[in-house]
Amino acid sequence: MPSTTRFDANERTAWAGRADAYAATFGRLCAHTVPELLDAAGVFGAGTRLLDVGTGPGTVAAAAHARGAEVTAVDAEPSMVQLARRAVPSARIELAALPELPFPDAEFDAVVANFVLNHVGRPLLALAELRRVLRPGGRLAVTIWSGTPGPGQTLIPQALQAAGAVRPPHLGPLDPADDFPRTPDGLAALLTAAGLQDAACRTLSWDHRTTAEDWWAGPASGVATIGLTLLAQTPETRNEARRHYDRLATTFRTPNGTLALPHTALLATATR
Repeated sequence: MPSTTRFDANERTAWAGRADAYAATFGRLCAHTVPELLDAAGVFGAGTRLLDVGTGPGTVAAAAHARGAEVTAVDAEPSMVQLARRAVPSARIELAALPELPFPDAEFDAVVANFVLNHVGRPLLALAELRRVLRPGGRLAVTIWSGTPGPGQTLIPQALQAAGAVRPPHLGPLDPADDFPRTPDGLAALLTAAGLQDAACRTLSWDHRTTAEDWWAGPASGVATIGLTLLAQTPETRNEARRHYDRLATTFRTPNGTLALPHTALLATATR
């Protein structure tokens, strides 16, 4: 069985050159989980050898560095690596993609992956690779989006659906043989299947606060699957999607005019 799939190839194409657009939009959303992710991985003081996989703009790496960790980070997208190197110049940041990392066995005390398993074609192989580079007794912490999304997560998809937008075939989901239930039990079971010990998972919920313009800017810039789906539509459908978005967004508007968008994610931990 090959270690990568068409899903992985599509991910590489989808994220090419989109680091700045991601950092200014959805990257701010994904930053919410960083403190709890690092706590779950046991990154509390100086000297922890940490690997941050899928570092994106370096948000997790920067927070870990501030805690005194010895940070190594990787990302599969060159523009993300460049952005992360500027954010954390003292960290070792390299270009690499799961499920093959350029590190020896048992190299790190802790390994984290913030919303990364959503973007790999073979999640079980990816977790086995994260286990490989983790020392015996070391801690792994990962986040993914919950299969039961918060209402704020469905705002843009609902707008596209109301406009009649159709997801391009090449942006299809994982092969069912590689997928897993996006539930606390499902994610914990996947970690166990990868050979990790004491797997546990809990739900994180928060309101992401942003403006209507900033939140729309992510998909309008082609960020993530939802963005590529929007850009694949005709101009008429895109305009209709924006009209529905403006209508649906009123549900989340706060007294000061910003949006409070409820989101739900899963945080799983385990040890080697």
